[in-house]
Amino acid sequence: MQQSLSQCILTAEMRPKCAHLLIVLIIVVHGQNYPPSDVQWVNRYRQGFNFQCYPGEALVSIQSYYDKSEGSDRVWSFECMPTPQEMGEVTECWWDDIQRAGLEWYHTCSNNGIVAGIQSRYFEAVLDREWQFYCCRYSRRCPYGCWLTTDFPEHYEEEGHLVLQNYGYFIRGAGTTFSAFHRDRQWKYVICRMTNFDCDFDNL
Repeated sequence: MQQSLSQCILTAEMRPKCAHLLIVLIIVVHGQNYPPSDVQWVNRYRQGFNFQCYPGEALVSIQSYYDKSEGSDRVWSFECMPTPQEMGEVTECWWDDIQRAGLEWYHTCSNNGIVAGIQSRYFEAVLDREWQFYCCRYSRRCPYGCWLTTDFPEHYEEEGHLVLQNYGYFIRGAGTTFSAFHRDRQWKYVICRMTNFDCDFDNL
């Protein structure tokens, strides 16, 4: 096709065959589903990943892009921001429980932790991923004023992009639904503020 197309471009008159080749090329290019090139994706489709913020930072942005032709999978991008100084230093960090592929689930960081990373592995057999949050706690700080976001993405197979607009709010976990038809997920993130003082250390 490339040679024929080059001949068409060099030909003075557009012949019906040339017009057909150009139309086919436009349809092929238009039909390809590429994630935005200006985003730093942490994985390729069907590929596992392990993302962690730098010490003293928390996750503040989660973006994903779906492609049905790539195993109904998504590429993912994350951004972090330093936590407020009044929260003090990180006491400890850990990988929390694994959330299995193909299931709906709701999970927040144990020990009053906040999300500072995510790792995931893709499973071809179910066209879905398992998930695990990397959580960090700050002394005996406790969450308060928590709420659930709306769905990200708003509809299955769409691009999803969560950004925490207000400084001092943190992701503590998520609830997610899985569509057996679309082989895709929608996410509601658990957003909280954290106290500036130590409190009774009950996991909330």
